[in-house]
Amino acid sequence: MYEIDRFLEEDIGSGDVTTLMFVPDTDGRAIISCEDDAVVAGLEEAECTFSKLGVVARRLVDDGSFVKRGTDVMELSGPERGITTAERTALNIMMRMSGIATMVHEATEKCRPFSDTVKIAGTRKTTPGFRKFEKKAIVLGGGDPHRFGLYDMVLIKDNHIAAAGGIENIMERTLDLEYNMKVEVEVENAHDAEVAAKCGADIIMLDNRTPEEAKELYSLIKSIDPDIMVEVSGRVTMDNVSDYATCADRISMGCITHSVKAIHFSLSMDE
Repeated sequence: MYEIDRFLEEDIGSGDVTTLMFVPDTDGRAIISCEDDAVVAGLEEAECTFSKLGVVARRLVDDGSFVKRGTDVMELSGPERGITTAERTALNIMMRMSGIATMVHEATEKCRPFSDTVKIAGTRKTTPGFRKFEKKAIVLGGGDPHRFGLYDMVLIKDNHIAAAGGIENIMERTLDLEYNMKVEVEVENAHDAEVAAKCGADIIMLDNRTPEEAKELYSLIKSIDPDIMVEVSGRVTMDNVSDYATCADRISMGCITHSVKAIHFSLSMDE
């Protein structure tokens, strides 16, 4: 993982001066514990981080596992200086990835009493340079990563529709696509939803709709083609996500990456 080298270089720079001054050049052992009830993510990345400094990491749980507060999740052995120097970078990765995985899990659980199939999805509202790991965390939490970037899916939004001169024009142009890419279209009303559905959209996004509006459009789209995936986006929070559970096949939530609460981990050296 070349990104790990970059993360470590950012933190270490010309050298970990404190560790070199005070930590003996001997081998040691340490334990990483989770300090919250959480879905753990980022263990693979943490293992890689420690290995860059000669430390052997043994995972005590699997990535994607739900653990209780106080659970030991990783055991470390090797150079004490390596453990100390890599600690913050490794824990930072675990904290953020686990926060995302946990939030996805919690949102999914809120929806389950109303739908057994609806998926929580990510967006492109991610941290620059860290998207790969945030998308992975979404999957570990049981969610759908959605598109990775602008290049791997056609996602037509309101500004695209306006620039193309309307929904009819833009849907006609999707028929000329040379690549085998899915086409998703954002709609705001019944007319646009009907046009998109009849013209072959693979996914229709209902953006910034109330649950009542979303339910009506969902029914319209499914009556035209039940195989079209319906996605709800915008206005969705952890407080109201369950209100949309029966209005969509997928609920995309920017907050699971842009406003996530980190999960706390601690590292303790064995005496």
